[in-house]
Amino acid sequence: MHLFEKFSSLATKATGTPYAFIMALAVILIWGVTGPIFHFSDTWQLVINTSTTIVTFLMVFLIQQLQNKGTTAIQMKLNELIAANKMTSNRLIDIEDLSDSELNELKKFYVQLSAFSKAEKSLFISHSLDEAVKNHHKKVGKVT
Repeated sequence: MHLFEKFSSLATKATGTPYAFIMALAVILIWGVTGPIFHFSDTWQLVINTSTTIVTFLMVFLIQQLQNKGTTAIQMKLNELIAANKMTSNRLIDIEDLSDSELNELKKFYVQLSAFSKAEKSLFISHSLDEAVKNHHKKVGKVT
């Protein structure tokens, strides 16, 4: 697994460069120029079709590996920010593991928080999930 991770990281970095694009473009141009030489035969067409299909198929897995790693890193950074802020709800840590129905239920809370903020004409008045109403009233100077 570690070898695949290193390989995918190197491969996606290498293929995301202008040099890789120029190389791919050169391959296509060479293929196109050789068309008349091979009389635009079925084999000539099959070479480029098969080559691009194989490269695309393999790149999907390499890119997905790197995307998964990046997503995990971003989630960890967000979890740290949530955990470090005393005004945020720790219930938001690891919410990516919730089901769709649980996420939709959680979204209802944020719709309500948005309504509080809109009522106060500010996006920054209410933001804590568990104590939204209490914090809202505290921030606008009302006693609950």
